[in-house]
Amino acid sequence: MNAHLRSAPPVLLRDDLDGIALLTLNRPQSRNSLSEALLAALTASLADIAADTRVRVVVIAANGPAFSAGHDMKEMTARRSDADRGRAYFTQLMDRCAAMMQAVVRLPKPVIACVQGTATAAGCQLVASCDLAVASSAAMFATPGVNIGLFCSTPMVALSRNVPRKAAMEMLLTGDMVSAKEAQRIGLVNRVVEPGTERAAALALGRQIAAKSALTVKIGKEAFYRQLEMNLGDAYRYACEVMVENMLARDAEEGIGAFIEKRTPSWEDR
Repeated sequence: MNAHLRSAPPVLLRDDLDGIALLTLNRPQSRNSLSEALLAALTASLADIAADTRVRVVVIAANGPAFSAGHDMKEMTARRSDADRGRAYFTQLMDRCAAMMQAVVRLPKPVIACVQGTATAAGCQLVASCDLAVASSAAMFATPGVNIGLFCSTPMVALSRNVPRKAAMEMLLTGDMVSAKEAQRIGLVNRVVEPGTERAAALALGRQIAAKSALTVKIGKEAFYRQLEMNLGDAYRYACEVMVENMLARDAEEGIGAFIEKRTPSWEDR
């Protein structure tokens, strides 16, 4: 192994803090573009976290001036010399990225994006895929693929499920940068804070959620996304079933009892 490979820093960092797994994108020199290695690292970390009962909330942050510039265009362009002009590679890469984004949504724990800089294309998709987002007022968001002849069709899936249709279409058709304040207005981010305080704010929000019953949060997150895809009648039927099962859980019995008795509940996550 040569010295460069031996000394190369990991593309994804993980720190565990009071029940919160802080995942930090760590390719600042490449604007945290979602290379094959970074996609693989995120996918593996999410799988580990799903099975880790110590983790109650995930925060995805980034090092450097950009949150993520999206796919690694240099990595992709290098495969145009393949016999099929890259078709098989591009298909595999998009499938891997889509699977990672869905892993964020399907994770039984809430995921908070912590955005300190620009989040563009698949980087914006990652923010939209997270359950919540905290952004620095200096952060910017865009789906600029249209400007380089590659419409942001996969980012569109997450974006259009987060913001109103016309807001999504304007971002997709113009490729224009959207400020953190505008991103908050259209619902892409929850909170906008002073630059440099976004990580502390995201962790504070994470700690607030981590104090809840992990079972209750897991039930609620899964139900939230499942009912969104249903018609109104089916959504209510499904939600009623979820409520009954939740009501029979130990933590609901404890929580309701604590509310009636005016005491702090003691969660057992069951």
